[in-house]
Order: sequence, then C-alpha cells, then structure tokens
Amino acid sequence: MSLLDPKLWTGRIYSGGWVTSQAGEAAVVEPATGGELGRIGVAGADDVRAAARRAAQAQKDWAATNFEERAAVLRRAGALFEQYAEEIHHWIIRETGSVPPKAGLETHVAAQECFEAAALASGTTGEILPTNRKRLSLARRVPVGVVGVIAPFNVPLILGIRSVAPALALGNAVVLKPDARTAVSGGVVIARVLEEAGLPEGLLHVLPGGPEAGEALVADPLVPVISFTGSTAAGRKVGEACGRLLKRAHLELGGNSALIVLDDADLDLAASAGAWGSFLHQGQICMTTGRHLVHASLADEYVERLAAKADHLPVGDPATQQVALGPLISAGQRDKVHALVTGSVEAGARLAAGGTYEDLFYRPTVLAGAGPAYDNEVFGPVAPVMPFHTIEEAVALAGDSEYGLSLGILSRDVMKAMHLAEQIPTGIVHINDQTVDDEAVAPFGGLGASGTGSRFGGPRANADAFTHTQWVTVQGDIAAYPF
Repeated sequence: MSLLDPKLWTGRIYSGGWVTSQAGEAAVVEPATGGELGRIGVAGADDVRAAARRAAQAQKDWAATNFEERAAVLRRAGALFEQYAEEIHHWIIRETGSVPPKAGLETHVAAQECFEAAALASGTTGEILPTNRKRLSLARRVPVGVVGVIAPFNVPLILGIRSVAPALALGNAVVLKPDARTAVSGGVVIARVLEEAGLPEGLLHVLPGGPEAGEALVADPLVPVISFTGSTAAGRKVGEACGRLLKRAHLELGGNSALIVLDDADLDLAASAGAWGSFLHQGQICMTTGRHLVHASLADEYVERLAAKADHLPVGDPATQQVALGPLISAGQRDKVHALVTGSVEAGARLAAGGTYEDLFYRPTVLAGAGPAYDNEVFGPVAPVMPFHTIEEAVALAGDSEYGLSLGILSRDVMKAMHLAEQIPTGIVHINDQTVDDEAVAPFGGLGASGTGSRFGGPRANADAFTHTQWVTVQGDIAAYPF
C-alpha cells in the first residue's frame, strides 16, 4: 500500500481531512531536473482561518483524552515512519535534492521525535508548591490550545515533526505551514502518517503556502503560540508580529557556525569533519560549518586537504546517481551563493576549490581568507578558512558574529577545548565534532540572530514550548474575609 499516493493529495490541502484549497494549487518541482512531480494545494488566508477554528474546537476533547491514548497515536506514528521509510526517502530525495543518507536521517529522527513525544504525554505535569496558608498549592502544565508551526524547505520532515509531535502529545492541536517547495516531504508525509496512526480529525491541519498563509497563521487570535524555523530575516518579522499580539514565538533561525581547529588536532580527521560540516546537504542546514578557524601553524595544510576533498566529491542527481552533493533548492539560492563566493574572491580571498556550477549543481567550494562568504550565512556548499595565532584570537573570531547557533572545537586536549567553549556565546557546542547534529532527546536552539534559545527537544524544552503554567490552590472550606 502506498502512503503518499498523489491521487490522494493532488490539488488538495490537509485540514482535518483532504480538502480543496480556496487559494489554488502549485507544482511540486524536482530541483535536480526541473520536472514536475505532482501538484499540491496551496493555502491562503481563508484556509488558515478555517483551519484555526476547527483546530480550536477539536483541541478541547483531545486535551481531555487519556494520556495513554495520545501516547499510543504517537507510538504508532513513529512505527509508520519506520515502516514507510523507503517511500518517504524517495520523496525527500527528489523533492529536496537530498542524498539518500540525509533522507535516512530525516525518517530516523522523525520516528524518534514521535517516540519521545509519546513518552512526553505521560510526563510530569506540575509540582506541589509551598504555601503559608492551610491549603494545597500547585503549579500544573496546561496545553496552550492551538500551536502554529512554520517549517522551511531544507530539512522539512524533521523541522516540521519536531514541533508537531510534542505539541500534539501535550494535548494541543496544530496548524502546520510547510514551505510550498517541499510540501510533500514536509507536509503530506506528516499528515498521512498521523492520519494512519489514528489521530482524531480536526487536530492537525497541513497548509502549504507562501507569505500570505504565514502571516494569517501568525495573526490568527486562536493561535497563541508560533513555532517558527527559517531565516533570520523572516524570523524577525514573525517575532515582531507576535510581540505586538502578545503571542509566544519560538524562533529557530539562521547560523554562521564556527569550527575551531586547534594546533594539536589531527589534520586528516579535522579536514574530514570540516568537509562534512560544510558540504552536507549542499550546505543548506542552519548548523552548517560556515567558518573554519584554523591555527596558523596548520592553516595552509588544512586548506589543501579540505580542497582536495572538495575536488573529489561527486555532485549530481541523488535520485539517479551515487553522489555526495545534490542540487541547491532553486536558481535564486544558487545565484546568492555564487555572488557571495565571487564577492569574497574580489575582496581578496583565494579560491582553493569549487566556485563553479551547472544548473543548480554547485561544486563544493573552499575559500582561504575573509570576504562576504565568511561574514554571512551562505546556505550553500562553501567553506571559508581563516587562520588564528592565539586562543584569545580564536575566541574573538568565533564570537564576532551576530549568530550563535552551533560551535565545533577539534583538539586532543578536551579540557582546553571545554574552557575555550565557555568563552564563546552559542546554543550548541560539539567537542571533537563538526557543527551539524541533532537528536530528539536534546534541547536545540541558538542565541542572538540564531533564535530565542533552546525551544525543541527533550521533555523540559518541549513542555516549556507547548504548555503554559497554571497556579492552582485548593482548600477544604471557603475562606473567611473581613468584608
């Protein structure tokens, strides 16, 4: 049986069931070939408002449902991600340009997110508080109601389900707006898995769309919490709008993460880690290694080894060839990447590898020296390398960025690396690893222009994100007052 039969979703959106969108439809395009894979319904503002109303109505019964029933739905969903992994991989590879191992990572993490969410349903829901009166005083976690989730194109399945699953497990309804460019792997997959898992109708609405749909979701009075993953520029607008409306906004945004290679690091292992960190999924990951800070005694050799790896990595269509890198998502993204690379060369950086493209296939690129590609989030397969001479200089370089998402430090002296990490503002630190990593059990989030802190992963962060705390007191008799 096919989980993702296009006959089911062609021209439709999922709003408690498969319905025709009021705003029309759009092509699902394969970036590697430019071919059309199908057509998906695109949501407009009216669709979002209708979905929010239905979600708010359905949520009340769901919140009152026994936690065992909610957990069972999430466990079945996790098993379905595993059962239909091969079919889901097909869509992730073709729709997002992912290589097969990256597609496999998405289904694995999606399943784990559901299993962890199932455990969250039966987690601690509050605490007993001290009180100076003869009564019971407690704080309890209460579902927020309807959670709005806005997810991007690059890792669409993970970046959608990591908010959807815990929000549902905690008794909320969800309106999910995936990027219309990856509406199947970031939207239809989630809708179909939870539909097959037995999630009651009306609790999940999957509405692919553009800015109009996103703005309607943020503005809707029935949606008190927005979970947004995307660019810093878009995240600032979401945060500003939520601030005016007094809504909670959980923002996971961009990055320009540093990998620090100390003078005692193994060069072969360092270059391998650096290549993975910069070139995985064509660099289209928020945690991508955007800056390689290498001790001056190793810098020239590091550039040479990293460039050699870049020159030998095959680039092509991951659906038909065994390649390390697939296509970028669009011509606009390719042109942005190339402008940052050429601008860096014009600014004095040396092009050690790459810097060329064919169609949407951009060669993995290594730059020695500073320039626009070093200073900005590229979101492409570009590795700028900058030397440093002292620990103090490394700290200054790593911290000289508006972003603060992930940090990698490579050294044989782990305690020295730990001390170095303490001096650099960042949401994530990996000692002796590159910057790209994620687990369903770990809190995830960045600082500064990278977002509003750890908002996903693990019971505490998820409970903070998708419930609010209510103070309750109970006493045996009505209190007596002097008037």
